[in-house]
Order: sequence, then C-alpha cells, then structure tokens
Amino acid sequence: MNLYLWLLLIPAVLGGGYLLQSYGRYRFQNKGEALVRDAIITNLPSDSWHLLNNITLKLDKGTTQVDHILVSRFGVFVIETKHYSGWIFGDANSKDWTQVIYKKKFRFQNPLRQNFKHLKAVQELLDFIPPEHIFPMVVFTGDATFKTDHPLGVHTLGSLLLYLKGLNEELLTENRMQFCVGRLECKRLALTRMTDVEHKEHLASRFQ
Repeated sequence: MNLYLWLLLIPAVLGGGYLLQSYGRYRFQNKGEALVRDAIITNLPSDSWHLLNNITLKLDKGTTQVDHILVSRFGVFVIETKHYSGWIFGDANSKDWTQVIYKKKFRFQNPLRQNFKHLKAVQELLDFIPPEHIFPMVVFTGDATFKTDHPLGVHTLGSLLLYLKGLNEELLTENRMQFCVGRLECKRLALTRMTDVEHKEHLASRFQ
C-alpha cells in the first residue's frame, strides 16, 4: 500500500488519535507561519532582507524542518513560529512549556530547545560565516499571554518587527548574503508532501 495512504488510514484504525491531532496542529501552525512571512515581506525592504520559508535540511540522521530563515545584512535569523492562544508558562531551561486554555493544560516542547537544533544545522551549513552571526528566534503569532517572564529571544509578531527594524550593525556583505541564500536553496530538500511525511516519521521515531 502507498505509504502516504497508509498514514492517512492510521487515525481511523487507532480511533482518531495521534496523527489526526498532529495534522490538525500542523495545519493550525501554518497560519502562524503565513503571518510571519507576510509581515516580513510587507515591512522589510527586499534589498536588505531575503526570506526562505519551510526549509527541510538533511542531517546525519533524518531531517530537520525550519519554519523560516531570514538572511540579511544584519545576520541570519533562524525562526521558529508558534501560533497559540491561552496562557503560556515556560522558561528558557525547561524541557517543556505549558499552554492553558479554559483550565485545560497542554504540554509542548520548549521552542527555544526545538529551535537550537535548527540553529546548529544552519550554522553547519553556512560554515563560511561566523556562527555568532546566525541568531535563533521564536515568534508567537496568536493571542497567547505569557504568565511567566518572557524568555530572551522569544517575540510576538509586533516585537519581532520592532527588533529587526532596530538593527543597525551590518554583519554580512551583499556578496555573503547571496552565498548564504545560494547554499540554503541548493541544500534544502524539495518541498513535497512526501518530504513532510518522511520528516514526521523521523520525529515520531524520536519521541516514541
């Protein structure tokens, strides 16, 4: 049987369960990615900023999927997007964070830790620029409210734009920017449905 068809049938076999819920979360998450993409394209000049979206990179074991990589004269930004509502509890060092909606609690992986793997993959790929010129960022695009201190490197959509517009120290020449974009475009895997399925299989095997 076709692998993708089998994956679609699993929720029915398991009574709806994990994959159906994950697919719903993934679809919802895409809304946040679209908001970040549109905000950056609309508000930042294309001569100084180049945005790549939904980048799947091959690792020694499996793949990693990056929501956005923003290449600019001010550095390279590796962005993880979360589109959540409710209350958020978490800090930089916790393994998991908690979302609370109407007294119901949901745990999710600390996005700073999640994005660290993305950061290391991009730093390894762009080994011709200093690793300290590649920055991790997490962006919450929904109406979630932090009930703990806002961790460093975590932004709302509004604070993301304010932060990026306020940068003034140029770290990369236009030539280096072009090298970065070229390397990323060359090494990213083709954006196909099967790529996404294979990536999710890799994640499922890691977190069983």
